[in-house]
Amino acid sequence: INIKFFYGIYDPFFFFHFSDCRGKTMLSVFEGDIRDGDFLRKALRGASMVFHIASIIDVTESVAYSEMYGVNVKGTQLLLEACIQENVLSFIYTSTVEVMGPNPRGEPIINGTEDTKYDTTLKFNYSKTKWKAEQITLQANNETLQNGGRLSTCALRPTYIYGDGCRFLLHHMGDGIRNNNVLLRMSVPEAHVNPVYVGNVAFGHLQAARSLKDAQKRNTIGGNFYFLSDDTPPTSYSDFNHVLMSPLGFSIQDKLRLPLSIFYILCYFLEAICTILRPFIRIVPPLNRQLLTLLNTTFTFSYQKAKKELGYVPRYSWEEARKRTTEWLASQLPMERQKIMSS
Repeated sequence: INIKFFYGIYDPFFFFHFSDCRGKTMLSVFEGDIRDGDFLRKALRGASMVFHIASIIDVTESVAYSEMYGVNVKGTQLLLEACIQENVLSFIYTSTVEVMGPNPRGEPIINGTEDTKYDTTLKFNYSKTKWKAEQITLQANNETLQNGGRLSTCALRPTYIYGDGCRFLLHHMGDGIRNNNVLLRMSVPEAHVNPVYVGNVAFGHLQAARSLKDAQKRNTIGGNFYFLSDDTPPTSYSDFNHVLMSPLGFSIQDKLRLPLSIFYILCYFLEAICTILRPFIRIVPPLNRQLLTLLNTTFTFSYQKAKKELGYVPRYSWEEARKRTTEWLASQLPMERQKIMSS
């Protein structure tokens, strides 16, 4: 097997380690910028399948829109064009459930499916650009390649991805260390989401790839998107952090420090002040109204369509995923404590 892997500063695939590559697999590595069309053509030469996982992830609006659009949208367009020029047969785009919302009213979705009707109003630039990139991907399905073949595309929408290597969990653990081993609560307990283990997301991508290679399934799957979740129990973001870190000696705040309505008002004034100051200095508030809505809205999704059409079944049980993640966090805890003590 010969695999080409190319990456750049915008790759969110923080779970990948080259030490994990064993056996007789040949891995060719290219480093470059997804906005560089010539580089993309070089990297894709001879490839037959693309997993597109690169994007800027930002829910605090700290990244300029032009840069995010350039990477998330224009980069996807350039990658698709390179696929057509280099006769790549299959293209799998890693999207996100955030292309659905939640909307600013915080309307919930419970066990949503690909047919769920929802008043989607996207506020994050991240969500907007991921949605646009997903649409570009799906519209490119059945495009004619240079050699006369046809490109097949699909998109996968994972829920919140966790696992060994997750920098978001490290961030929450760091906040807990600074708070005397008490995790901060930013979500009300009843705001359930269903996170998905990174190993299951990777397996879902492999199943999508196998399905696109199947002549009978290719036409069914091409041009469609699929939600990816697993059997991780639905819970709030904050309580999920506690489930993973309680074996390490962390407790969690019983309730939000302020009522949600007060939090929203404070965020509104912070955003207004930052907007007024923007011509002179760019200040990014640590919390905004849409992020607060995201953290406090029930938003869960089913993987049944991926199971039916892609043959996806979670490879890792909740018990194994939790064990692996907590063990990894335990290995990082001494270094995180040392970093915080020395800062």
